[in-house]
Amino acid sequence: MTPSIDIQLKAYRFMCTARAMADIYEANRPICKYVHSTSRGHEAIQLATAFQLQPCDYVSPYYRDESIMLGLGFQPYQLMLQLLAKGDDIFTGGREYYNHPNYRGNDKPNIIHQSSATGMQAIPTTGVAQGLKYLERINSSLLKKDENGRGGVVICSLGDASVTEGEVSEAFQFAALHQLPVIFLVQDNDWGISVSSSEARTNNAFEFIQGFKGINRITVDGSDFAKSFTVMEHVVNDVRTQRQPWLVHAKVPLLGHHTSGVRKDFYRTDEDLTKHYMDDPGPKLRAILLQQGIDEAALIDIEEEASALVKIDFDKAVAAPEPSPETVSDFVFAPQEITEEKGERAGAGKEKVLMVDAALFAIREIMEDFPEALLYGQDVGRRLGGVFREAATLAEQFGDHRVFNTAIQEAYIIGSTVGMSAVGAKPIVEVQFADYIYPGLNQLVTEISKSSYLSCGKFPVQALIRVPIGAYGGGGPYHSGSIESTLLTIKGIKIVYPSNAADMKGLLKAAFLDPNPVVMLEHKGLYWSKVPGTEEAKMTEPGRDYVIPLGKGNVVLNADQEKIDSGGSCCVITYGMGVYWAKAAAKKFAGQVEIIDLRTLFPLDEELVFATVKKHGKCLILTEEQQNNSFAEALAGRVGKACFKNLDAAVEVLGALDLPAVPMNTILEQAMLPNAEKVAARLKELLNY
Repeated sequence: MTPSIDIQLKAYRFMCTARAMADIYEANRPICKYVHSTSRGHEAIQLATAFQLQPCDYVSPYYRDESIMLGLGFQPYQLMLQLLAKGDDIFTGGREYYNHPNYRGNDKPNIIHQSSATGMQAIPTTGVAQGLKYLERINSSLLKKDENGRGGVVICSLGDASVTEGEVSEAFQFAALHQLPVIFLVQDNDWGISVSSSEARTNNAFEFIQGFKGINRITVDGSDFAKSFTVMEHVVNDVRTQRQPWLVHAKVPLLGHHTSGVRKDFYRTDEDLTKHYMDDPGPKLRAILLQQGIDEAALIDIEEEASALVKIDFDKAVAAPEPSPETVSDFVFAPQEITEEKGERAGAGKEKVLMVDAALFAIREIMEDFPEALLYGQDVGRRLGGVFREAATLAEQFGDHRVFNTAIQEAYIIGSTVGMSAVGAKPIVEVQFADYIYPGLNQLVTEISKSSYLSCGKFPVQALIRVPIGAYGGGGPYHSGSIESTLLTIKGIKIVYPSNAADMKGLLKAAFLDPNPVVMLEHKGLYWSKVPGTEEAKMTEPGRDYVIPLGKGNVVLNADQEKIDSGGSCCVITYGMGVYWAKAAAKKFAGQVEIIDLRTLFPLDEELVFATVKKHGKCLILTEEQQNNSFAEALAGRVGKACFKNLDAAVEVLGALDLPAVPMNTILEQAMLPNAEKVAARLKELLNY
């Protein structure tokens, strides 16, 4: 339907506002010192999109989408506070670039946090649509609907250059396969910074999307407001009613700089700029309004009012206070709910269970208690139930909509939890082996870990990411790796590493209930207690209510007080398989060794670690990882500093040999890894120091 005159006038007012904003930023470059982009040239399609959206919807604008923000009802002043990184910035408190919004409220569509990384918003935003479909499937009370009882629509805004990213294709694939209510709005201005479309790709997004069966597509002149409005009205209504994905390819001019730091005159010719200015949406809409009988004086009033508003708001934003340095560490994590150990560690009437079964039982109880919980990943569905049978029977019990297989898409598996969490779903996802987590690190680093911090706590990501880890029995170089040091460099996530069945259940439940992203590393060599010396990993199953707070270590072996008093004792700080190597080695030093199982690598129980080291004066930190530059070596440095006055010897570290991978041959594997004999030899040296 052709938009009414009132809607066109509203759009023209916002176009004038966006243009005035771009002009005032350009005229005040020393003040607008932080890098920014503007929507110049893209205004028509952005406003046409914004005008369709309701509070039940979700939208992920990208960094050039300030006109979407204006169309949603945000004021220039609010946007300018982010431009200038001011403390009253409602989106990120001065922590993010211009037009990197996030919003949670009842008056406008919700906006999840997203990074600057090109195309990375596609997976989290598709995760929103996945979450909405799931909540609809279970008829959840968490769902918002429009005034006619229809479901929310999800808009994922992208530049055409981003479509070459592999993770965008993962999002397309999942949306097509599962028929999600998402619209991929692709704004094609023929440029990706200085790279032209002809240099970068063989087809545009409209042509590319044909390869994903099940996604509807349409292309539109995105500089023509009336055409853009008609298309977006049709597409949004179709998704609202039919719940199926679309791609809208909008051809638009690029009239501004790529960013304030990368100037258009650096790489664009006068001929190219002239061609683009011929499609400036503002003058095109102005001419149409005049043709429709709007008096030019009325349009001049709109232009002058927009300029005046922008000037007032800009001056006000410049005068606004800077953020307080005291706020710099706020919102890294949402408050942890489980703060003390509760429940029965050895459940009444329970039998000893394997670690893998303890995990299975914990997930089963979670899914019984929380209808919003669901489990997905590679091979966890009905046919196999996980390559370690860690999800066996769950799909049969809870249905294929709650426990299901994904494609080989580690980025999607991990990144989708951002959107799922945002709508209130509670995702538990699995990466099949630790060695295969690397394709998902982009999402873990750029989206998940930063979401709480950069949204000022509005969008912490409640996600439990399960990762089988570790070496044993000839698993080879791509199924045996340890990744904890890599993960621990990522701030904003928590890392758990249980070593026995009781801890597995208690930590898994606490990790699920934690409102933050938790990666749970589960040693596959301990799953079944098949490795000699790991029989004690099998323990009595805890009760249903048992939880262990993240960040609390455990003393698994005490030294004799007499040995401690005489200076003849030491401690081993370890986790995972290291617990069993240490236990076996300690048998050769009766009463002389105290063993701490960290259980959680971040947050770390420094209080227990430091107190234990100070008590003994001698310490060995034991890890399965390759030793150099590892978490264990970093911890040794912290222990050495905190406990310096109490140490009788330098803190020792024992890890695997510094090889690129774990070799397949079991003899070579054993030569690489620590074991009880190697630990005993190091303890003997330490105790005889």
